[in-house]
Amino acid sequence: MAQQWCIVPGQSLRSRSWNGQSVLYNEVSGATHLLDEQVLELLLALRDGSLEAEDWADPALQQTLAELAKLYLVHPC
Repeated sequence: MAQQWCIVPGQSLRSRSWNGQSVLYNEVSGATHLLDEQVLELLLALRDGSLEAEDWADPALQQTLAELAKLYLVHPC
């Protein structure tokens, strides 16, 4: 079974987007991150619980989530 991920507790995913880019404030670390809108949409889908079981098996999704874990935005759950 593929790894499932959750938003780190304390994240409200406050962001602003324009021209395909998003700036996201990380309440846990105090850092601000520049992300593309697709990554922000992934974070919002995680928060909303809208990822399906088959989504977790996607290697590209797993890689993206592992990178987001390095930013303290998500963690394995």
